[in-house]
Amino acid sequence: MLRLIALCLAVLLPTVARAAPELGSAQNPLRVVLIPADGGTEDGTRADFQPVFNAVTRTSGLHFTLRVGQSYNAVVEAMCNGAADVAFFGPVAYVQAHKRGCAELLAVSVESGRSTYYAGVFAKARGPVHKLSDLRGRRMAFGDLNSASSFMAQTVMLLDAGIDPARDLGGVRLTGSHANSLAALSQGQADAAALSFESFEKAVNQGVVSPRDISVVARSAPIPNPPLGMSTRLPPALKARLKRAFATVATAPGVTPDMIRGYGGKRVDGYDTKYSERNYAAAAALLARVDDPLKAAILKKAAAR
Repeated sequence: MLRLIALCLAVLLPTVARAAPELGSAQNPLRVVLIPADGGTEDGTRADFQPVFNAVTRTSGLHFTLRVGQSYNAVVEAMCNGAADVAFFGPVAYVQAHKRGCAELLAVSVESGRSTYYAGVFAKARGPVHKLSDLRGRRMAFGDLNSASSFMAQTVMLLDAGIDPARDLGGVRLTGSHANSLAALSQGQADAAALSFESFEKAVNQGVVSPRDISVVARSAPIPNPPLGMSTRLPPALKARLKRAFATVATAPGVTPDMIRGYGGKRVDGYDTKYSERNYAAAAALLARVDDPLKAAILKKAAAR
């Protein structure tokens, strides 16, 4: 009987051990979900961030799998329903997840000592829109409804200029991403487009548009950079390990500057893992001003085009 029990244990114990590899190992990598910040393509957005996650794997031994959410809200839901361990959020989407208690800050990219970026309203250089007031009765393309820099900031800018997007614009086009909004402008499907300056610069650098053909109508106040967040469900020791890894990755041996990437695949100086939650108060203020009734009215306007 004892031999039979020992034999059963010898068979079962390796199976149990194989069933639960350590989270963050090659066998059980951390699941990363990214907002579709540029282009909305799985391969393009994943390629923007793969280098920095490869660098973190090299320096910390932590492993990751990257996928792109279908929308900003899908990334929030992935984090809050346990389908993601780490996520790249827009500032407003991060505030939404943090308020629900499922996400906390992991790291924020730093460039030239700053962790802020800008949203803009762009138009054709030789078109009819030169200032925000010119948008009355005109068509405008926005990105994702939960994007700070392709919807929220521009909506607030319009409101501050005395323009109600749902009532005063001639048409609203919701494209789902920064790059798609710029494409709508370039192709004559909109008179103005809402996107971040980083997305615009990326399009210029890739030769998608010429800066001679597109003009800046308005620029937002600084917005805190889109952050990397981690699930509140992760073990404390793993959270600390992730923070150490991102805090030191830019200066780690064997890591080249070209591997340290941020929003839109742009090279950055490094990552700040001590960035304060308080810095996202501006994003929370955008969220408060662009409330659900206003979003619903804009959605209705977009559906009527």
